[in-house]
Amino acid sequence: MDRAAQSDLSLGFTSPHALPRIPIADDSITLQIDSSFRPPSSNPMPPVPLQLLEQRFDATGGSHRLHKDQDFDDDDDDQREEFILLGQPLKLKRSRGSTSSMRSPSPCKRFAADPETRRAAVKAWGDQSLSEADPEIHDFMEKEKQRQFRGIELIASENFVCRAVMEALGSHLTNKYSEGIPGARYYTGNQYIDQIEILCQERALQAFGLHPEHWGVNVQPYSCTSANFAVFSGLLLPGERIMGLDSPSGGHMSHGYYTPGGKKVSGASIFFESFPYKVDPRTGYIDYDKLEEKALDYRPKILICGGSSYPRDWDFPRFRYVADKCGAVLMFDMAQISGLVAAKESPNPFDYCDIVTSTTHKSLRGPRGGIIFYRRGLKGKKQSINLNHCETNIQYDFEEKINFSVFPSLQGGPHNNHIAALAIALKQAASPEYKAYMRQVKKNAKALASALISKNCKLVTNGTDNHLMLWDLTPLGLTGKVYEKVCEMCHITVNKVAIFSENGVISPGGVRIGSPAMTSRGCLESDFETMAEFLYRAALIASAAQREQGKSLKSIYHCKDIADLRNQVEAFASQFAMPAFDM
Repeated sequence: MDRAAQSDLSLGFTSPHALPRIPIADDSITLQIDSSFRPPSSNPMPPVPLQLLEQRFDATGGSHRLHKDQDFDDDDDDQREEFILLGQPLKLKRSRGSTSSMRSPSPCKRFAADPETRRAAVKAWGDQSLSEADPEIHDFMEKEKQRQFRGIELIASENFVCRAVMEALGSHLTNKYSEGIPGARYYTGNQYIDQIEILCQERALQAFGLHPEHWGVNVQPYSCTSANFAVFSGLLLPGERIMGLDSPSGGHMSHGYYTPGGKKVSGASIFFESFPYKVDPRTGYIDYDKLEEKALDYRPKILICGGSSYPRDWDFPRFRYVADKCGAVLMFDMAQISGLVAAKESPNPFDYCDIVTSTTHKSLRGPRGGIIFYRRGLKGKKQSINLNHCETNIQYDFEEKINFSVFPSLQGGPHNNHIAALAIALKQAASPEYKAYMRQVKKNAKALASALISKNCKLVTNGTDNHLMLWDLTPLGLTGKVYEKVCEMCHITVNKVAIFSENGVISPGGVRIGSPAMTSRGCLESDFETMAEFLYRAALIASAAQREQGKSLKSIYHCKDIADLRNQVEAFASQFAMPAFDM
């Protein structure tokens, strides 16, 4: 097109970042911002690509409309037509004296612009840094980064990821829609997404030493809670029975939970019938004899082992025996200890269980999400007999049911950036360096538990076999809620939990403490002994403050004891590196 025959299209933004004047085909038209419009923010409006321009359609279906009064200004013979650009009212000015026709242009008429101008418009919108595009969010994120760096992170389910995982999470993979599974997508353009997901599946099996003939895996769940629900809804009908560890005993609510008043808290309890087994309140260990007795009476379709706050190893052979005896599928939720399992620092659930689920962001140090492993291929003769089958060539039927439950039953498109990041974490989980990390996690947990016990602190089960411990604060007259708030004032993060007292009454007087996150920052046993001293001092401060002020602790933030401990915690934590942080 002859550039000399084109007029200028002007986006009249008042911002200094206004787009360049763009030539269009009709030499009678100029596009201007409505001078009466004021954006809600004082921030200048960034330039916008032309392809985001919308025309407002009139009732007759035309591609634009005129104001009812033809919108003539007293001092302007131009005729104005209204447009919308990303929600901003614009006006198309067409000169009255123009030789161009006043009829509505064709709906398919396009603005013409040279490629360089269009590229510049896209880059102006798409290449802004976070600090430029949204200073408020950037400020909050920087503050959170400082909080993580200067604090002691002891929540057992939290960890720090590496830069490679962060890069994958913040990558262009988030742009792609990929409903379905590799090789069977609802959208085209997924050839590389398929390769990423297949590689992630292969690495998941390799990380846990599983053969693809005997185990399959779904890496699409958005969380372990959704992974667990996908298993239940895939294998059960609504109202059928599941059985898991009671939440106050250390179980997870996604395994089913009712409040003491009978309220159904989790989706698993709303759609299925759940019944719990419990720990022995005198020891804190699972009472396997009562578990077996309840399971034989209740006859669950799925027997669940695993929990969020159980500090001891799981007796998988005993669970397998009970599951076979009552005809149940045996499922293990290894969300808390998946890293220990991968590193062979924990008993192996895959030797005994039919289905294994997990989160991917705790001890695995991956992105936030879930994963489901399921048996495939021929059932062994033993399982066939125990499940009341006489045939010997019975195939496991979990794969199709679980995959269909994840999608399309419960989820939409998978988060491809998460799956790529998970593949990175699983590659690391198979490395010797990761196994050394998990060994240190256990050593650090035991060192912390021993240091607390030496100060006469009461730990549930009197110690730990894994990465976490439960501290019973009731001898100090504290609740977990009060204690975690005081710790937070001192820049230490732990989380409250309910525990069983020795008389079997549920008490809110516990906190859960874990070692993975600070181990990721390079802390060793002696460092965790220092942390034990901080934790004990925080307990003494909380106990004294509660005696003086009751449970309202807002006024103690600036007291000398809190300020001194906070300063010491920050000085201590700031010694250690933070993965992927540029500090």
